[in-house]
Amino acid sequence: MNISQSSEQASPTHCYPVYPLIDLSKPESKNDIVEACEEFGIFKVINHGVPVDFISRLESEAIKFFSLPLCEKERAGSSCPFGFGYGNKRIGTNGDVGWVEYLLMTINTEIGCNRISSIFGENPESFRSAVNDYLSAVKRMACQVLELMADGLRIQPRNVFSRLLMDEESDSLFRLNHYPPCPELQGFSDKNLVGFGEHTDPQIISFLRSNNTSGLQISLRDGNWISVPPDQNSFFINVGDSLQVMTNGRFNSVRHRVLANGVKSRISMIYFGGPPLKEKIAPLPSLVGGDQKSLYKEFTWFEYKKSAYKSRLADNRLLHFERIAAS
Repeated sequence: MNISQSSEQASPTHCYPVYPLIDLSKPESKNDIVEACEEFGIFKVINHGVPVDFISRLESEAIKFFSLPLCEKERAGSSCPFGFGYGNKRIGTNGDVGWVEYLLMTINTEIGCNRISSIFGENPESFRSAVNDYLSAVKRMACQVLELMADGLRIQPRNVFSRLLMDEESDSLFRLNHYPPCPELQGFSDKNLVGFGEHTDPQIISFLRSNNTSGLQISLRDGNWISVPPDQNSFFINVGDSLQVMTNGRFNSVRHRVLANGVKSRISMIYFGGPPLKEKIAPLPSLVGGDQKSLYKEFTWFEYKKSAYKSRLADNRLLHFERIAAS
């Protein structure tokens, strides 16, 4: 595993970038993935197998959509319980805001197609095709990564994680984010504005790809924030809360945020790999035993998703599901 870093002096919000770089074509990638999830909760992958054409085509479609007049984009506004559709600055229903607009879709085919149709009228095929091609390739990569993860942990069956994404009732999501240039930041090199506030992802695992504009930051265990340089040809993969629970805390759900840019527009696309709503989430028996006790109560994904939806972005959502040691 390679660790990328520069020689800049660290500070609480501007630190040298440190993140694992993993080549999925290498035999040792399974061990590198485990090490990255334990130490950082995030890593970058190359040789991921997602065609460049799929990436560029979807980005082009996203730019077309976000370039529409606001009144047209708002036709895709959210009327669903978990916020599917178009959103602008308001993130969820609990007061979180950011310098961002986004399009959130469920991977469920029927609901997803209806939502896309409502956005693009009678001819949504170009956008639909771009989304489907991209997600098909990213889902294959996701399952490959999760199976390598299981190999690295030496647990069976090998599809213990990937089966949750492959399940026809998998509650996976896809979000396109657009962070427009922020006029308030122009001319200020030391001023920050939140594009998307600090949070962890509640799902199992997330696959992020962005254009060549900076903004993503991750929080290290010491509380320092470090900037992650953009790479439009690679994917950043981060551990979600559910995977932290399933590994009984061995893997860490990484806290991250996005800062707005004063000059350049940022487009990101994130696939959130989630389990079926009725799936029970708990530490895997093979990772609990001996002196190692279960750190979390068992819960269904629906219960956790509902709890997360009621929380603020920055809340520690897992706190309510931790086991409290008897005094």
